[in-house]
Amino acid sequence: MQIDVDKITGLGEYECAGWGGRKLYSVPGGKAFLVLSERTMEVRTDLKLGEKLQEEYESVMGSRYFGRGGIEVVLSGQLPQDEVEDLIRLSYNMTRDGEYI
Repeated sequence: MQIDVDKITGLGEYECAGWGGRKLYSVPGGKAFLVLSERTMEVRTDLKLGEKLQEEYESVMGSRYFGRGGIEVVLSGQLPQDEVEDLIRLSYNMTRDGEYI
């Protein structure tokens, strides 16, 4: 599954930088909302939603970058594209609004 962040609707301004073979997406002010690699993505999420997704999908696990406040998703196609995009939008909004652990 490929993710083209530029085509996801509902995102405001953001910056992208290379980081150790990954792309780090940040809201203005420098806080990251998405870490994207070839096979995985890491996003901030609500704790209860993160726990639910980890129980429901084997391709979802705790985030190494965001810690307790995020999840890492293996982009295997187990989560539908629209759900992946919803998670990116949620992470963007939580990060922009400062609503995270």
